[in-house]
Amino acid sequence: MGVETGSTVPRRQAGRLMKQLRERAGISLMAAAEELEFSRARMYRIENGEVSLRKHDVLAMCAFYGAGAQITEVLVGLARESKAKGWWHAYGDVVPGWFELYVGMETAAERLRHYAPSVIPGLLQNPEYAEWVFRQRADLDDSGVRSAVAVRLERQELLRRADPPPPRLDVLVDEGVLRRTIADTLGMQKQLAHLVNICQRPGVSVRVIPFGAGPHTASSAGSFTILDFPTVGTAAPEPTTIYCENLTGALYLDKPREVETYSGVWAELEQVALGRRASEDLIGTIIKESDA
Repeated sequence: MGVETGSTVPRRQAGRLMKQLRERAGISLMAAAEELEFSRARMYRIENGEVSLRKHDVLAMCAFYGAGAQITEVLVGLARESKAKGWWHAYGDVVPGWFELYVGMETAAERLRHYAPSVIPGLLQNPEYAEWVFRQRADLDDSGVRSAVAVRLERQELLRRADPPPPRLDVLVDEGVLRRTIADTLGMQKQLAHLVNICQRPGVSVRVIPFGAGPHTASSAGSFTILDFPTVGTAAPEPTTIYCENLTGALYLDKPREVETYSGVWAELEQVALGRRASEDLIGTIIKESDA
């Protein structure tokens, strides 16, 4: 079986919609497999979003399930999108398999909410800061560091794209992250200035959780990102997903209780974070202190 390289989000969404159509039509998975001449295993993979769909498969399934013209058109579009390779595939092994899923989801998201307790988020890093971050990794040589920085900067094009519109990006960053400098003092000053500048873009917000806020509900949670997705046509959106990265992989949480927990933590963090103007003022103060 060939390796699937298309975008994960359209595949998952198409699979979920196909399952909904089948169940609404009162057709069992085995009956559908027999009629469509698919194996049961392939039907499972389609409905779980593990494989891409071909246009003629979409048309055959929709006809059998009695789907209307509009939802059929949506599914044909999703099938087309699921076959498109993401830009990150050009970087090979520099992008680990478990992170490819996140990059695909990040590209498809309508809104990103990121809590940063230890490092400036990748989407907001300047080249000097990104290079410092990757040089801490023992598994990367000079060439690997350059490639990793290139991937990080390429990801940031997401915030500058025109069509579809870029996702809304809301970042809550701990004050300690801003004061945890890198060896390149000028590079760090440029990084802090970049945070202020990028906040002038529509749809981008960076707010600081000051030391004065004290311990809070996310103090032991670590970094996390909440990804919200748009509705495609009349289709239900991809479910809100929580992304939590660690040293060897990542967790993708989308159960309602998990999403509710992290959304509640986010709401509490917003309560203790400085406003946008006060956050910019604090960043400006830290820049001046580092220049003293």
